[in-house]
Amino acid sequence: MPTYPRKLAPEGLLTRRQLRARGLRPGGQDVVAQVGWRSRLSRGEPVFAYLYRLDRAKPVRPMTPGRRAALAAANRARRLCPACRRDAGYVLPLHLGTCVPCADGWTLAAA
Repeated sequence: MPTYPRKLAPEGLLTRRQLRARGLRPGGQDVVAQVGWRSRLSRGEPVFAYLYRLDRAKPVRPMTPGRRAALAAANRARRLCPACRRDAGYVLPLHLGTCVPCADGWTLAAA
């Protein structure tokens, strides 16, 4: 598979994020090439991003009412504390598994 240095990919080849910024998606096409670079965050190990052809990309599918409702339900579930059964108002931290007051042992006053 061809590998290009960062920011030196040929015209017409884009990453998923670049396609999404243009309102497009890969649309089932195979990966054509990749871009590679080294990052301090990866401790010097090479990092790669796949490239897709712009001319074969398809428009992003529109959000339907059913998909919107399913996404809202999934986000609600990520905010619901399993210990106190309250909506925390934020996505629960995965390392805690509960809302911050429940993890710290606080008792919530009845409102």
